[in-house]
Parts: sequence; structure tokens; C-alpha cells
Amino acid sequence: MCRNIRTLHNFEPPATRDEVHAAALQYVRKVSGSTRPSQTNQAAFDEAVREVAATTQRLLDQLTTTAPPKDREVEAAKARARAAARYA
Repeated sequence: MCRNIRTLHNFEPPATRDEVHAAALQYVRKVSGSTRPSQTNQAAFDEAVREVAATTQRLLDQLTTTAPPKDREVEAAKARARAAARYA
């Protein structure tokens, strides 16, 4: 999976529209093998991003869990600590 796609489920506050769009964009880029599609393919690329974002949002809206919501700052600190240990 693309390293830039982050887990979006079970955070407080919930994932924003921008976060969902960014994940959809990264997914479509990965699947298509293109970070900047040609003008000919731009419409198809944009439509795919919209559809993936809409599907992702529906998924997030329907998921349930009994786990307490995660804190973004705490999770970011954990990721920084893992990276520091990995690259130290």
C-alpha cells in the first residue's frame, strides 16, 4: 500500500473531507501508475478520484467499533518515534 495513505477510521475528530480526498488521490495514483495523467486521461482520473473518495466516505460512515477513538497527535507522536528508531 502507498505509504501516504493513512488510516482514517476511528479518529476524533473524524476524518475530514480533505483527508478522504487525499487518500483517494493517492490510491488512484498508485493504481494508475501516474501522478499526473495526460490531458486525454485527466477526466477519467478525476472521476476515479471522486468515486473512490465517495466510496471511502460511505465506508467510514458505516464502520462501527467498540474501541475508543484514537487521538491524532498521539498517533503522530508514535509514528515519529517508530521512524526515529528505524532511521537512527
